[in-house]
Amino acid sequence: MIAVTVMYPKTEGSTFDFEYYLDKHIPLAKARFGEFGLMDVRLVRGSGLMDGAPPMYTLIGELVFPSLQNVQDAVAKHGAEIMADIPNYSNVQPVIQISESL
Repeated sequence: MIAVTVMYPKTEGSTFDFEYYLDKHIPLAKARFGEFGLMDVRLVRGSGLMDGAPPMYTLIGELVFPSLQNVQDAVAKHGAEIMADIPNYSNVQPVIQISESL
């Protein structure tokens, strides 16, 4: 399995509209990527570091696909639309990492 991890950095001045993200962006991503085998979406909201410092990321999302080819096909067809929606809920660009299950 392949995980696409999308991390939104928490910086001074960064904004994130959780309501829009949960009500509009995630349903959009599920609808578009579902045809390419999207298996699961996991979301966690940053609370803080172990030493009490603010979180490094406001939100981390993980989209799970069966294969890298599924990810590539999904992004080729719908990636631009999904990325274009980001300014509707955040003023930061996410860090996106592709990972492989062990």
